[in-house]
Amino acid sequence: MPPLSHPLRFLVVALAGWINQQQREVIDYLQTENRVLREQLGPSRLRFTDDQRIRLAAKAKHLRRRVLQEIGTIVTPNTLLTWHRHLIARKYTGRGRRGPGRPPVMAEIRQLVVRMATANRDWGYTRIQGALANLGHEVGRGTIAAILKEHGIEPAPERQKRTTWQEFLKIHWVVLAAADFFTVEVWTATGLTRYVVLFVIELATRRVHIAGIASEPDSAWVVQCGRQLTDAVDGFLVGKRFLLHDRDSLFTEAFRETLAATGVETVRLPPKSPNLNAFAERFVRSIKESCLNRLILVGEGSLRRAVREFVAHYHHERNHQGLGNVLIFPTSVQIRSDDPIVCRARLGGLLKFYHRPAA
Repeated sequence: MPPLSHPLRFLVVALAGWINQQQREVIDYLQTENRVLREQLGPSRLRFTDDQRIRLAAKAKHLRRRVLQEIGTIVTPNTLLTWHRHLIARKYTGRGRRGPGRPPVMAEIRQLVVRMATANRDWGYTRIQGALANLGHEVGRGTIAAILKEHGIEPAPERQKRTTWQEFLKIHWVVLAAADFFTVEVWTATGLTRYVVLFVIELATRRVHIAGIASEPDSAWVVQCGRQLTDAVDGFLVGKRFLLHDRDSLFTEAFRETLAATGVETVRLPPKSPNLNAFAERFVRSIKESCLNRLILVGEGSLRRAVREFVAHYHHERNHQGLGNVLIFPTSVQIRSDDPIVCRARLGGLLKFYHRPAA
């Protein structure tokens, strides 16, 4: 990926910080507007054209019934889903039996048009037309417009107005990491003591690094962790451009400046938006449910050992559904199906891994 100019990099970071909150405010406004419109209309029934039904059905298919009920649509969720079923049924109405008139567009071309428009928000009819010509398909702009309209897809000017958080992540996938804290209660000589664990996760590979563990974390401790993460020799963030983190007070301005001095821009997530840091949140859930919540930890040493053993298990022995249900670091040794099966156990059998050892 070519390096971003400083103004563009600043724009991307700024956009990432407030885009989710902006979308939430837009949704809240539209919900209120829908309620006001329904109050104005009263019991009268709304009339929809076929084009309007198609557009609403196409949008509704990505939402669950519960979500549709929560947002207060102008038609019932059952109606929207019925329209969607009718939209699907149009494929099987016998239109393959040709009658008078021009032949329908090939199914392959229709799928390509929808695929290109969905994957490229800024592609208009002419751009899609050119891309199809590169593949040997001559299609008119009017035909492309009709296909998109039939599938409820807006023209390019409307599509490119919305940049989703998922699109931001995909664009910067290989240079993105996320940081977060989680707490653990540990028995010590003075009773239960709360320890804070700072970790960083590489989004593209799900590789995790424990940056620090402390019972009394402060700004100086977090800054020191930042220095170690950006060490030019073996820092975990070497090669990364952005670090996502929430608005925890421990992520101080000094911490952000420490990372910025090495070329790592910090992206502060909007308040109350854990879904924007989903990979880090998922790791916290995994280590607590599979390990820490099932142990009675006595002393800092036992906590460090448990975390160290789980991270090793997480990297080399735990299959990850988000990566195609494979290991992060799979073995490269040739395995034969007749080799004996061995169980590797960690933490007294709490974490187990079945494998065939190399001969």
